[in-house]
Amino acid sequence: MSYVVQRLARLSAPAIGLGCMNVSHAYGSPLPEARAVGVIREAFDAGYRHFDTATLYGKTRNEQVVGQALKGLREEVFLASKCGMAFDASIGAKRIDGRPETLRRQCEQSLARLGTDHLDLYYLHRLDRQVPVEESVGELGRLEQEGKIGGVGLSEVSATTLRRAQAEHPVAAVQSEYSLWTRNPEIALLDACREAGTVLVAFSPLGRAFLTGRLRHPEDLEEGDMRRGIPRFSSANYAHNLSLLASFEDIAMQQGCTPAQLALAWLRGQGADVIPIPGSRDPSHQRENLAAEALSLDAGVLALLNAMLTPDQVAGRRYSDVQQADIDTEEFDPAG
Repeated sequence: MSYVVQRLARLSAPAIGLGCMNVSHAYGSPLPEARAVGVIREAFDAGYRHFDTATLYGKTRNEQVVGQALKGLREEVFLASKCGMAFDASIGAKRIDGRPETLRRQCEQSLARLGTDHLDLYYLHRLDRQVPVEESVGELGRLEQEGKIGGVGLSEVSATTLRRAQAEHPVAAVQSEYSLWTRNPEIALLDACREAGTVLVAFSPLGRAFLTGRLRHPEDLEEGDMRRGIPRFSSANYAHNLSLLASFEDIAMQQGCTPAQLALAWLRGQGADVIPIPGSRDPSHQRENLAAEALSLDAGVLALLNAMLTPDQVAGRRYSDVQQADIDTEEFDPAG
């Protein structure tokens, strides 16, 4: 049993965690700080125990919010954050920097913002192509040996990069986008994770709200919402993709659950080593998502779902060319 699964089991934590990013970053205007703190605390009260944040989110504000919300609860939660990608005020944009000294400095700063002396899991947020992954992971391994982090993670990496990193130091988890309409980990990463005994933590397991069925008109998204720049959310592509969603929604109705719950149950059906971390700033949606923990799908339903929203059916890539430039993951043929 992997370190991550063992640690979550010791906490009696549900297998569904909470991605905290969207209260501060990427999806429209950040929530006011007091409200953001309240949303995270309500998630804890609802039963969440696995909380995921990063140095980048909200230009460090997300870590501060999570730290405030979970103050006094540290031993009751599994706390994960990320390093190696941060907002750089000198250039007015994010910077990817995987140098060992940068990762160590960011770890110390994250610990201070989160109000703790250790993180359960610390990810390299993006591969820095100017720094061998062995150097980055080696430093994270030293932080683990010092007790500042419980496990080393990687985010949005390829199977090749995982294997290189694993040869340097055991990798506890890889975080990557994975959902019914984003199957990229199935190209090679999921197999590599299983070879290494590494957990796959699935972010955007609800397809950035697509799989909830609630987002019908992406053109209504706020200016600055990152989905406005994602090809599959363009008006033409999204209209096509919505036409594929009806059959999925029908199955949700037959199963007596919401589309969001069905999407999470499908991911849980991929194996106990796949851990979804949906993000929501709406406490009612958080509770809805967590309730998917109790939903089990039989082999026939899983087979039906596996045939839906496949890469050859979905219109549009998951990232634009600019966004893709920072990603190391395997990609499907864009013509598919």
